[in-house]
Amino acid sequence: MKTAAIFLISHFEETEGLTTVDILRRGGVEATTVSLTDRAEVTGSHNIIVRADAMFENAKDRPFDMLVIPGGTTEHTKHAGLLELVRKYNDANKPIAAICAAPAVLGKAGILKGRKAVCYPGMESWLEGAIIGNDNVVTDGNITTAKGPAITPFFALRLLEILCGRAAAEKVAEAFLIPMIKGASF
Repeated sequence: MKTAAIFLISHFEETEGLTTVDILRRGGVEATTVSLTDRAEVTGSHNIIVRADAMFENAKDRPFDMLVIPGGTTEHTKHAGLLELVRKYNDANKPIAAICAAPAVLGKAGILKGRKAVCYPGMESWLEGAIIGNDNVVTDGNITTAKGPAITPFFALRLLEILCGRAAAEKVAEAFLIPMIKGASF
């Protein structure tokens, strides 16, 4: 079974975090929410309290197949442990994904130089060295980025496709009633 860590910090965008967890789990991925705060309960940007599955200190050494960072805030960029983990995964060419404001973490970690990336409109200055794209979801090598909340189902399906293949992503898309254009990417 494939695994993914979804990192939650105060003021994270609930749609991006929870929809991604939901879609990955529906596709058979063991998606673990990880708190970057000092508590298991993390309050999102719209005051929804989520109880994380694990604390960062207990999860940082687990061998996840993918790291996922939902946006809503740039607070993730201040978490030294997350920045270190992102660099480690990038050095190992393991999948890393961020949406909305969260690609700022990848910019601060210095792993976007010369790579295509997207983020929430107006946040592009955080993507140091990136080639800013126009698509809603962009995968360049081991890094996937996406623009924002409304794009979350397509972002999550792309991550599921990376981890489990196109058929798994299409099956979840169909169950979610997401219309697919034949041959189109998520």
